[in-house]
Amino acid sequence: MPIPTDHLKPIRLSAKENAYNQIQQWIIDGTLLPGEKLNDTELANALGVSRTPIRESLQLLESQGFVKMYPGKATQVTEVEKESIKQLLPPLAALQSLSAELAIPKLNEETLKQLKQTNERFADAIQSENYYSALKIDEQFHKIIVATANNPYIDSILEALQAHVRRQFYHNSIVLTEKSVDEHWEIIELMKNGESTTLSSVMKENWLRNITMF
Repeated sequence: MPIPTDHLKPIRLSAKENAYNQIQQWIIDGTLLPGEKLNDTELANALGVSRTPIRESLQLLESQGFVKMYPGKATQVTEVEKESIKQLLPPLAALQSLSAELAIPKLNEETLKQLKQTNERFADAIQSENYYSALKIDEQFHKIIVATANNPYIDSILEALQAHVRRQFYHNSIVLTEKSVDEHWEIIELMKNGESTTLSSVMKENWLRNITMF
């Protein structure tokens, strides 16, 4: 029978990776609230894995600041420090800006098409006041640029920073506006035209403007 060849192949993840991704997402979106005590047995049962990958995941989440482990006592979800966004956004903005510059010589028509289509979806989400969806689509837009830059070191650092920023957006109800849509269109044009200096400035502004909300 004919089998499509252009679909995304499922990525096999280990039990630890699956547990880590799910627990982190629950912390980000508030399913697991700040200050909540975590029970590794309950998490293991909920995720259908043994306690070992749960413990390994919690250790990794502690190193990233999402949980705090008190040996022999408890593991708790960390608090969301609102002011920390002022420390998070500047390095993230700088790396996003660098990614956009590095992506310029690697751009092709397909990537530009993806960016335009993603920003159209982003605009629709904002206009319909679906800010939860808008946040996720905004992240997709920037991920396309980072993927095009194709620098694994930038990618790994951004992923860690982005998870904390995402948590801030969920818990502090940050609302993205049509200004972001306009900036995205400008970013696309600047990348297309190879205007790296102006691109760097616009990309940084796209991220740093959110600091004024805090």
